[in-house]
Amino acid sequence: MNRRGRWQTASDVLGLVSRQPGITRTAVAKALQLSTGSATEVTARLRDLHLLSESPAPIQGRGRPTTVLAAHRLGPVVLALEVQQRGWRSAVVALDGTLREVRSRRYRGKRPEAVVSTLRSCVAGTQELYGSRLQAVALAMPGTVRGEHLMQAVTLGWADVDLSGVVEGAGLALLTGNDATLSGVAEARTGAAAGAGTALHLIVEVGVGGTLLLDGVPAGGATGTAGEYGHLPFGDRSLTCPCGARGCWDLEIDGRALARHLGEGEPDDSYGYAEQVLRRLVPGLVGRPDSAAARPGATPARRAVETVVAALGSGLAGLVNAHDPSVITLGGLAVPLRVAAPAAFASAYEDNLMTFHRAAPPPVLDAAHPTDGVLRGAGALGVDHLISEGGLTAWADGR
Repeated sequence: MNRRGRWQTASDVLGLVSRQPGITRTAVAKALQLSTGSATEVTARLRDLHLLSESPAPIQGRGRPTTVLAAHRLGPVVLALEVQQRGWRSAVVALDGTLREVRSRRYRGKRPEAVVSTLRSCVAGTQELYGSRLQAVALAMPGTVRGEHLMQAVTLGWADVDLSGVVEGAGLALLTGNDATLSGVAEARTGAAAGAGTALHLIVEVGVGGTLLLDGVPAGGATGTAGEYGHLPFGDRSLTCPCGARGCWDLEIDGRALARHLGEGEPDDSYGYAEQVLRRLVPGLVGRPDSAAARPGATPARRAVETVVAALGSGLAGLVNAHDPSVITLGGLAVPLRVAAPAAFASAYEDNLMTFHRAAPPPVLDAAHPTDGVLRGAGALGVDHLISEGGLTAWADGR
């Protein structure tokens, strides 16, 4: 077997381990249509390279005993970083995709150069701990990213920022992505959209973002900046968005929209403001949507929330008409917003679907990774790099 063929099978095996933690060697062989001998051979090679470990699987009925495959404790890792509006988070991710050493921090300075410098220090500290095991850094940004360049992050007030300084002097690959896109990757790989051939993910925080996923891979567009759904002209054309466009859907969905409908000024913390409005409307809703019960009555807050939720539902229907997904997942504020006004959402969603979609509309599901989806998606981006031909070659040659 040639070198590329050898790495291709290894990559397929490692991909299954990352998507299905706890998978057995027998299940891998069946999924990849490998003979017992081939499966044994490839897993042995991956053990020797400290990429996989094997442990006896629990015996279930008759049949030959098998093993459970997991990431090797001395194998390669990725540092996943998530830049948020109010702070940043980090996690170390092994080949099985699990998040380890998750940490959250507030900004000391919010200027781009200060944040990049802080992240670079985190990379240096992680490299000191893990040495050559650290193979790459995966960075999630709340804005439009192209390669190692942040084009625009409206919520941070950043534009035209070079992100390469995050790994300056480290000799590591820097993998970047939009936060909403990466949260969609997490849902498609191991979350509510796992197994769906075509999935649409939407997340509402400050504005709305998302991605269309085909077999777990986001549709990036010609330059990697696809998925800026918040900047579709689904809104009031008299309003100018900070992105420079007019009538953006962003302006109809989040805390800014709620404040406008309530006759209040634009909040400094749009996300926090939206949470406050939702808590007034449905006590216990934010953080515990399953136990919440809406207060009756047509209060100004309820009318504002229903207006925003209707904008969410109608816009989502437009995306269904355009993309024809088999499933939709919602994250961020989209989840408590829908819980707070389910009738408004259902009506707007159904009324704006094309007729042929209404008989069997795509189900709209809450995200399975509501709090750590972005880090998980960044980790998945990093794992994809590790198990690529180039990544596996680099790891093998460095041992």
